[in-house]
Amino acid sequence: MVPAVLYSIIFLSTFVLTMVGLGGGLIFAPLFVILGYPLSTAVATSLLLNGIAALSAATTYWRAKMVDIRTGLPLIVSSSLAAPIGALATNRINVRFFTGLLALVIILAAFRMIFAKKTAARDAVFIGIARRVLGGGAIGVVIGLLAGLLGIGGGVFIVPLLIYVLKVPTKIAAATSTFIVVFSSFSGFLVHISLADMDWGFTFLAAVLSFAGGQAGSRMMTEKLKGRTIRIIFGLVLLAFSAKLIQKVLISF
Repeated sequence: MVPAVLYSIIFLSTFVLTMVGLGGGLIFAPLFVILGYPLSTAVATSLLLNGIAALSAATTYWRAKMVDIRTGLPLIVSSSLAAPIGALATNRINVRFFTGLLALVIILAAFRMIFAKKTAARDAVFIGIARRVLGGGAIGVVIGLLAGLLGIGGGVFIVPLLIYVLKVPTKIAAATSTFIVVFSSFSGFLVHISLADMDWGFTFLAAVLSFAGGQAGSRMMTEKLKGRTIRIIFGLVLLAFSAKLIQKVLISF
């Protein structure tokens, strides 16, 4: 692939995905594998760029006071503890069946994101006691298990769960998800970097573009986009991700 095209894809991916609570990893990892990167290098590079894009966007969301830190912390802790359990369970279940079921769930979530009406306003007192800790912790466990089991980031699950389970407003959910993704991405990178042979020349420029894309995407979200638009974009991302999972199931036959 022509370097200019590859760098353009990296910038555009982070620009779009940071607007909806992701960092670009859904595109980076498969893209680098297709380009012939060794798996460990592809995963490590993807996680690094994903973390940088998310960190860039999270700083904008933090300054705009859009990050719900009380909701985010339980997810960070519980997902980090659950991910190793998910990884250990990989060889103990029918991964093909699970992946297909997950694809179906994501498709349903995508249609709800695209076609659902405006979410109801939350009760700040009730959520502050019951759902921020207990609900957020439970969601974190689910996200961690799925991330460990399938080797994917949790951003695709965090946003809809925050919106429809914890009743977090759409913009706050996307911003908080980006904050959470920073920690999961860098922690994963630290594990994979010891196994990877990094191309630091490429990675440095790609990191700069990821940071720029995160800034552009987060500023677009805070200043221009409405919650409804964000849900539609995220729903389309979910549909694309579910198609990727279905393809994985079909190839495994």
